[in-house]
Amino acid sequence: MLVGRTLLEAALSYGRGCLRGMLSASADPKAARRYRLAGFSLHPMMLLAGTVPREVLPVVERVREGSTGDIDLMNSVDRQVRDAAHGVDHELLCTTYRLIVADRSTGSGYAYVQPDGGPYLLAATNRRTATDLLWETLAASSPDTSCMVSHISAVNEWAVDVGMAARLSLHTSGYLALRQMKPPMPYLHSGHFL
Repeated sequence: MLVGRTLLEAALSYGRGCLRGMLSASADPKAARRYRLAGFSLHPMMLLAGTVPREVLPVVERVREGSTGDIDLMNSVDRQVRDAAHGVDHELLCTTYRLIVADRSTGSGYAYVQPDGGPYLLAATNRRTATDLLWETLAASSPDTSCMVSHISAVNEWAVDVGMAARLSLHTSGYLALRQMKPPMPYLHSGHFL
């Protein structure tokens, strides 16, 4: 716990001038207490897990493969959804994960796809676009491999609805800790790239 306390104090000191803060917290009661005492609101999170039967997958239209050429679009989506762009994080993520993008007149969004399917990070300007992107990440899973959708806060129930339709199991999983901001929506963060 001493290491965790030291890391949190260093992070808080580093971000002292920042108005907002966001971190992904485990379900550990001592850690949750420390985050709350540091001024963070704790929002319980859920996760979905299981194999996706192929027959439940809908046809998703107007979602395409993305590239580094989409970084400006993704940063714009980030600003609308989480009040800040990911910036250089996108450059790294584009080299590590498959990227899918939706850029429509009705909404925009993107998702980085985990190797076994499911989203690593997903952001969209509306629920409908987010739903299409989530289905597309689930379609990337193998019929014999379990996939996971994690970091689902209560404001992102659209993701729970997709997971239930995909016959995944719902579980609780830690907290989204926020300071001076509302829970981002529609948004499924990465534990490493909030």
